[in-house]
Amino acid sequence: MSDPTHTTGKAAWLTVIGLGEDGLAGLSDASRKALQSAEVIFGGPRHLDLVKAGTKGQPWPVPFSTQPVLARRGSPVVVLASGDPFWHGAGGSLMQDLETHEWVSHPAPSCFALAANRLGWKLEDTLCLGLHAAPFAKLLPLLGRGRRVICTLRDGESPAELAGWLVENGHDAARLHVMERLGGPLERLRHSTARDWDLPPGGAPVLVAIEATQPGLPQASGLADAHFASDGQITKRPIRALTLSALAPRTGELLWDIGGGSGSVSVEWCLAAPGAHALTFEPRAERLENIRANAERFGLTHRMAAVHGKAPEVLTGHELPDCVFIGGGGSQALLDHLWMILPEGTRLVANGVTLETETLLMQAHAQHGGHLLKAEIAEAGPLGSMRDWQRARPVIQWSITR
Repeated sequence: MSDPTHTTGKAAWLTVIGLGEDGLAGLSDASRKALQSAEVIFGGPRHLDLVKAGTKGQPWPVPFSTQPVLARRGSPVVVLASGDPFWHGAGGSLMQDLETHEWVSHPAPSCFALAANRLGWKLEDTLCLGLHAAPFAKLLPLLGRGRRVICTLRDGESPAELAGWLVENGHDAARLHVMERLGGPLERLRHSTARDWDLPPGGAPVLVAIEATQPGLPQASGLADAHFASDGQITKRPIRALTLSALAPRTGELLWDIGGGSGSVSVEWCLAAPGAHALTFEPRAERLENIRANAERFGLTHRMAAVHGKAPEVLTGHELPDCVFIGGGGSQALLDHLWMILPEGTRLVANGVTLETETLLMQAHAQHGGHLLKAEIAEAGPLGSMRDWQRARPVIQWSITR
């Protein structure tokens, strides 16, 4: 619990209260006192009913906004949130506009803590996700044999939708535990596997705990080409693995993927590090659909954006990157432009298969240094009734830190 005066000696005007399904019965004396003295109580309709807010109650606006709370700055106000207000709750949204002395928080056990206690799961070994306002596709790179996930869902219909998604994405044997209104008199737990799902819709708030029993996506760079929508213009798996190694993704970094094709490099960049994000520049408008489809498939629409246009002109006006990949459309004009605008420390990786691009990258290496690599890959394939080595075009790769 936060000190209501913090370190400034000033009394907080805003009290954020974590609320359980047992309503008023589960609140501390400090929380009850704040409710009694509040002029306005903000929360969801269910929260307001649980504390019997009456005429003081004001539901959150739709779409959600913290502005009605901030408009009452200085008056005694209470904000209600489920469980821990700073875990997928309203607390984090409010803090960006508040000073430390303005607020105090009285948390309750989070829904994730309640779920782990019902199931006997070690919370530190369990992945906790908020999928009440996010696509199920966020699970795709995270699920694998032995993985346990607890996720919040939107409403009573959502568990059946999640079960269907799991079946479609290779996790039909996953064990599911549906938990509704945990911690209150209407609490209910139900169990099923994804493929055997026959449970009727239930109530909200609802969580589903997933025990994955089947292999998920590989965790190394270089996913199979079949995972990506493509018109054939894709950095193939072995070269993509080499490319991701050279790009060296790090937490929170931004990639410019120039000549994105299918966006496969951008996808794997985002998957490789927490918070990594990408702008994928593609001159052919018909390819943008594949790039966006691949971002959606992997739950990365919030971290990947497809931009139509030809470099270098299309690069103007965008946040400067931490790393640049040139997978197509390399030219002297593009390299000169990048060298001029990129800050010191920016990493640059360029691949080429044509003689003209090979010459360009060899000259760039001679002028600026860095590392020059030539990759020649052959795969076994049919030759009549026998087999031979079928060689792909050699790829030249130049990498450098600006």
